[in-house]
Amino acid sequence: MLGAGSLLAAAAFAWPFAVSAVPADAQAAVPFVAFALVPALIVALALTLDREMYTAKTVALLGVLSAIGAAVRIAGTGVGGVEAVFVLLILAGRAYGARFGFLLGLLTIAVSSLLWGGFGPWTPFQMFACAWVGAGAGLLPRMRPGLARRPRLEIALLVGYGIAASYLFGLVMNLWFWPFAVGGGTDISYSADAAPGQNLASFALYSLVTSTLTWDTVRAVTTAVGLVLVGPAVLAALRRAKLSPR
Repeated sequence: MLGAGSLLAAAAFAWPFAVSAVPADAQAAVPFVAFALVPALIVALALTLDREMYTAKTVALLGVLSAIGAAVRIAGTGVGGVEAVFVLLILAGRAYGARFGFLLGLLTIAVSSLLWGGFGPWTPFQMFACAWVGAGAGLLPRMRPGLARRPRLEIALLVGYGIAASYLFGLVMNLWFWPFAVGGGTDISYSADAAPGQNLASFALYSLVTSTLTWDTVRAVTTAVGLVLVGPAVLAALRRAKLSPR
């Protein structure tokens, strides 16, 4: 069911490649698309907090880590592409699993948006995108028993994932506003009459020149540096507060 909710969210992100709409209509439809994601968010929260996850310790850890993530996100405000909160999401998802990471991503964006006053049509998209970052870290392969005592290898794995997630996050978040971000008639414009492949090429070029080489690269570098600097200590601390055997 969580996968089905994520597929619904993915469809909301990727609609420009399946549905034709002029940029003006696309801009007008965004609030409705975002509002349509709210039921999926509620279902995701309800399904994640099942009997296994809904314990006093889980709620306490979620509350503390969500508050820390919200504070980190508000302090950084994503200036220049810096997303220090990715470090927390990746480490928590790695320590506690995909469902915890998914829920932490949702709650971190919700709490920070509530405190910062940053709610808007982009908020549900950000919530799902950050939830996927946290969940992806929980889905990474476990270290073999013989290698588990070599934390540098695990941190290297998380750094590689953090870099990939930083670029993918930028691509995914570009989708929600790209159809109306630039005017028509350019190589990076969305075209209602174009084939999906042509729009995909235009979107790739748009992302490359507007975020991949700048914002996303800064995000990837800061995430990698953060994981290297604090990853071993934070990961060890999180594991000492292990929720339950998976």
